[in-house]
Order: sequence, then structure tokens, then C-alpha cells
Amino acid sequence: MGHPAGKVEVLLTRQVSRLPNEWECLVRPGRKIGMGERLLFGEQDELQGEVVGRGEFGERRIRFHPPTQEGFALPDSRGRLSPHESEHAQADDFFALVEKIGHVPLPPYIARADSAGDRERYQTVYARERGSVAAPTAGLHFTPEILRRIGERGIESAEVTLHVGLGTFQPVRVERVEEHRLHAESYSISEDTAEKIRRARNQGRRIVAVGTTTVRTLEYAAQQGGSEVCAGAGDAEIFIYPGYRFQVVQALLTNFHLPQSTLLMLVCALGGKENVLRAYGHAVREKYRFYSYGDCMFVE
Repeated sequence: MGHPAGKVEVLLTRQVSRLPNEWECLVRPGRKIGMGERLLFGEQDELQGEVVGRGEFGERRIRFHPPTQEGFALPDSRGRLSPHESEHAQADDFFALVEKIGHVPLPPYIARADSAGDRERYQTVYARERGSVAAPTAGLHFTPEILRRIGERGIESAEVTLHVGLGTFQPVRVERVEEHRLHAESYSISEDTAEKIRRARNQGRRIVAVGTTTVRTLEYAAQQGGSEVCAGAGDAEIFIYPGYRFQVVQALLTNFHLPQSTLLMLVCALGGKENVLRAYGHAVREKYRFYSYGDCMFVE
């Protein structure tokens, strides 16, 4: 990724507008990238970005377009595009370029370059929509075969669309945990999923969340719906730590997390701090694998 002062790495985190095509991004090294800076991407400079803003967590807002034109819209036979068609043409072309010249953003503890296989492996089998800054790691344990066998045992499953945000990687650096601020994470809950959750709760069945992001989504949705999970979309801004009273989730499947992380705090809130830290002590002694491709635990 070319730059007058050298190479930089840009991680797309959240699209903030489609026309123009602007994204919140993490930039490394960020200290070199100021307002108005222009970045070129790809061996042939197929994509250009301009820094047009800064975020409160150090992100940069970058506006993308090919170097030779202001957008990606392709005209019809009359040389025109409707706004709706223009928007979709730009999105398709942009993501095609990103797929071509971009890389899978593997976590830094995976000490190797990404490979073609990571585009499938570092992804859940049930993923449908773009948006997460990382894979929801608890979901990596599932295969189509496992999902089929779960269904055969009479366990009902329901899907939510959620986008893992930067809060996943953000350590806690404040003395009082209540003062820590998390990035919001976008989600969408369908009417079918909301109805399945309502029915399960009414029948006294247990709600098991796959991953901490799912926990945040369901608990935030319940807060917004007066303790009931309703269909809709939003940005989950809830921070869950010991002392929180869960309204929906009764059990959790999750990987082992970093110390001093909000994810570990959430797990302790559900399973009890002493129980969870005892389990972590066992995991360390027995050399369990942590993080994305690591072992998982069932917490209730």
C-alpha cells in the first residue's frame, strides 16, 4: 500500500457512508497519516483513499475511489445511472477491488502472513454479510455436520446478524471498570429469531449464546425492548462485567480470552469470577490453546 512516507496498513472497520464511499479505519503507523493525506492501494494503484476525518479512538475516516474517477458507477446504454443503481455499482466494484488487493486481517498473535485458505478458514460456516472486523471466534468451532447433529438432538438454533467491533481488541486501561468505554457493535435480529427466543423463554428452555458478541447483542436488545428481545437493528453499546444481571442469556460457548479484556469480564459476569479464573488456571497448566483458533469453554 503505497504512501509518500512509506508503506501503511489500513484495516476497514465500519462503513459510515456509501456515497461517497467512506469508512472508519485503523491505520498503522497512524502517526504519519494526517488529514488530507492520500493513500494508494494495490500494485497498480487500483484504489485511492483520502483521509477526511479522525475518530475518538484514533481511527481515520477514509474516502475511497479509483485514482482516475470520483466513484465506481458504471453508466447504462444512455450513459446514466439512477442513484440506487449507482450506489450498488460502486459497492460491488469497491468490494471486488478489496477482495483482489486486500488481505485477511489475521490477529497479530498468528505470526504469519495470510494465505488464500484463510478466507474460508477464518470465517464461520454460517456467515452471510460483510461487516465484522474479525471472526466471531466461538463460531469457528462449528461445521455443517455439527450443526446438523445439534438439530437432530432437538436443539433449536436461531441466527442473528452481528458485526464484531474494535471493542473486541480494546484492553481496559482505567482504574474503575465503570469508566471504560466500548465501541458499539452493529446487529440485526429478524422477526423469526425474535419469535424463537420468545417461545423458548416462555417454555422455560435455556438460551445458549455462541460467543460474547451474541451475548452483548441479546442483552442489549432486551434492554431496549423492556426485557424482551424484539426484531430490529441497532448498535449494541452495553458493557457487561461482574455484577450485571442477565435478562436473556443463561449459558455461553466461548474461547479463552486475554487477561484485562472486556471479554473476560463478561465471561466472569456469567460464570462467576472464581469459577472462571479456576478454569483459566487449569487451561494454562494443561497448555490449552487460547484466542481465535484455540479451545473453547461452556459457561453457565
